[in-house]
Amino acid sequence: MVTQEQRKRQLAREKFLRQQQRRTAARRKARMRNSVIASVLGVILVGSLALYTTGVMKDDDKANASSETTPAATPSAVKDPCEKPAAGSVKTQTWKKEPAVTIDKSAKYTMKLATTCGEIDVALKASAAPHTVNSFNFLAGKGYFDHTKCHRLTTNGIYVLQCGDPTGSGSGGPGYTIPDENLKDAGLKGNVYPAGTVAMANTGQAHTGGSQFFLVYQDSQLPPSYTPFGTVSAEGMTVLKKIAAAGENTGGGDGAPNATVVINKATVTKS
Repeated sequence: MVTQEQRKRQLAREKFLRQQQRRTAARRKARMRNSVIASVLGVILVGSLALYTTGVMKDDDKANASSETTPAATPSAVKDPCEKPAAGSVKTQTWKKEPAVTIDKSAKYTMKLATTCGEIDVALKASAAPHTVNSFNFLAGKGYFDHTKCHRLTTNGIYVLQCGDPTGSGSGGPGYTIPDENLKDAGLKGNVYPAGTVAMANTGQAHTGGSQFFLVYQDSQLPPSYTPFGTVSAEGMTVLKKIAAAGENTGGGDGAPNATVVINKATVTKS
């Protein structure tokens, strides 16, 4: 017999997967629009279509942001446990293809996320997920994650903080995708991503990871479809739990964090 709590967790997992699928559809629409614009000849016609398409994309972004993060005012009863973001702006650069793998797969790499809520150190799994770690090394070196918000917090059934989208909408990415890796990690037992796991978000389809990732602050049951590529330090877990304790802005268990979670600076170092 399925208990009420098990049913809640099942519904949360299904919602998580539906949202990944919506991101796939949004990206496909964007690619189709870009193809149309590129194929049109004539300066005047191209200009008209560009204006029209820009308007449509803005509307789509608003709708997507509404469904993914449900913008709302932080409840007055919730105190923001984090500091104000450092001065600076989000970079908008994208790339056409995945960077060549140049990391040393036998070496140890650490990613440091200097956030407004505290430092989160992540031990990266270079040998098990070389494409993923290499991509993060590349993007961090370009300042891609700097000044970006962690746009999503789930607090029911699945317990993760999602980051890595410069647009803050849940549909952004670096312009390229990377292959799934390490899906048979020994740490994933019974389809549970244990607390402390850092894994890639994707669109619900294979090999669609980009720059978005999630940090698990409490054991979460998910299908083994999300590349696990790092482990949060004990100090980092304290920061994550502080963020989670502040809750999210919908009250439904899935929305933007009430805490102001901004990655002031992301660095990847080899040791």
